Amino acid sequence: MGALQALRSARTWFRAFRRTRPFWGGLWCIAAGAWIVRSMFFTFVLAVSGGWSYSAGYILGGALVLFGLVAWFAPHYRALVGVLAVLLGLAAFVAANLGGYLLGSVLAILGGSMVWAWGEKAPRRSRGGRRRAAAVATPGAS
Repeated sequence: MGALQALRSARTWFRAFRRTRPFWGGLWCIAAGAWIVRSMFFTFVLAVSGGWSYSAGYILGGALVLFGLVAWFAPHYRALVGVLAVLLGLAAFVAANLGGYLLGSVLAILGGSMVWAWGEKAPRRSRGGRRRAAAVATPGAS
């Protein structure tokens, strides 16, 4: 019974985490960054010593992963992170193997747009509870 209760509490925590952050946009940004880094076929030593054309995919992809994590753990920076993720997705198209063969750039633009457009949801009501109607005062009534 203890493991089942722990699983339920972990699921409740994850739902609350996902509800209060731009979760899906951050996930797409992380996936875009990982795909762009994966599409670079250079060794790390060559990327460090070879210049911008060899290291662009690692830098841009790593920044996209970082922006996805910032969107998750610091959602008050969502506007800045979203715009920068879209711009990095466009830059990766030019600098890093067509942005991970187009898939990485598309995921970065999609994820950055979702992060930028995210708005915090209103808190949920408790189940079975009724909302109290606000008393509206009519003009002229005492």
